[in-house]
Amino acid sequence: MAASAQFTSAIYALGAVCTWGTSDFLGGHTARRFNSFFLATIGHAGGFFMVFAIAAGRHMALPAPRGMAWAVMAGASGGTALALFYRALAQGNMGLAAPVSTVIGAAIPAVFSFWVEGFPKPLAIAGFALALIGIWLISRPEDAGRPQGLGLAAIAGLGFAGFYIFMKEAGSGTALWLAACSRGASLVVTAIITVAGKKFSPFYAKGAVIGALAGCLDVSGTVMFVRAAQTGRLDTTVVLTSLYPVITILLAGMILKERFTPWKTAGMAAALAAVPMIARG
Repeated sequence: MAASAQFTSAIYALGAVCTWGTSDFLGGHTARRFNSFFLATIGHAGGFFMVFAIAAGRHMALPAPRGMAWAVMAGASGGTALALFYRALAQGNMGLAAPVSTVIGAAIPAVFSFWVEGFPKPLAIAGFALALIGIWLISRPEDAGRPQGLGLAAIAGLGFAGFYIFMKEAGSGTALWLAACSRGASLVVTAIITVAGKKFSPFYAKGAVIGALAGCLDVSGTVMFVRAAQTGRLDTTVVLTSLYPVITILLAGMILKERFTPWKTAGMAAALAAVPMIARG
């Protein structure tokens, strides 16, 4: 793969890191006082209507039916995972639940990519290892016992892994339409769960607005992930985008005053050091 294409892919991936990390902070913090499935539904609705309006307004070409079908499957997997992820963030420390789901969500697609696309260059493999070490250090429990929200975070990670793989399989169609298909499926799944289970409380109006904003940021990250996957390898794209907990943790520290332990600081440093290695690999 050409170096310029890999660099372009890395730029898109880092854009997804910023938007996903910010979205997860907003969603996770809001879910502490808001039903997580209802919040996810509101977020998916906001994100879907935003990308649909942009794609339709600009008269972009529709992807092939096969690509749209894969995008719908990705949305169903990722949408359910996001609702569970919000619940996990609300139950435990945000700086723990986010990296746990990320490690699982990154490892499975990376192995899939090795199998389908072959092994990447040694520098990139070293970057993958450093990034995973960084995420492990970030997620290292500070207290004894099983933290709350860890089980839900692990299940959410499986759903995120499905999202990554399915979106890669969606192919080279217009990123905005693929994101709209994915987000539409996410909206349907979470809306059915919300309505069927009458999951409407707790609720507060400001939280609904924040949820919609988080959804718009999240789908923006999806668009950038799709472009990154279309222009680069899946393993590189997934590992880079999986560094978004760094943004979540930084925001949690700055706004919620969550404590930065030496382990988390070392983990973030390792994750940041891995970025140029992966991008150049």
